Amino acid sequence: MRLRSFQLSDIIAVQQIWAMTASHKKERETLRVLSDQLARDRDLVIVAEADHGEVVGAIVGTMDGQSGFFYCLAVHPDYRNQKIGTALVNALYARFQRKGVKRIYITVDEGTENLAPFYQHLGFSNWCHTRYEKDLLAFG
Repeated sequence: MRLRSFQLSDIIAVQQIWAMTASHKKERETLRVLSDQLARDRDLVIVAEADHGEVVGAIVGTMDGQSGFFYCLAVHPDYRNQKIGTALVNALYARFQRKGVKRIYITVDEGTENLAPFYQHLGFSNWCHTRYEKDLLAFG
């Protein structure tokens, strides 16, 4: 397995992985986050390639000052339990450290709650038990 920065030629493979691991609504949101991050800093978008060159995982990191956030961690179902997710997270840690990040946050929500045990295994703690949101469609 090889980890590298995302290239535009990876988009179809990454979309297919996200489609297998996320709801359609989350997939659209993920593509928006990917697009925004690629415009800012593509160094924080990492893919995992199998030995034969197939993209089998991806992670998207973002930053706000000294805080790092990661989204869109996904591994192709056929390649799970091979430490690919851990390798992607560790690669993102290293890139965050080079950029001065001091704390990392992850949002676990509907569709990604199955990753909570994995994040706990990596040493993340749950400090917020709820997240509220509201679409602001119109003021008036």
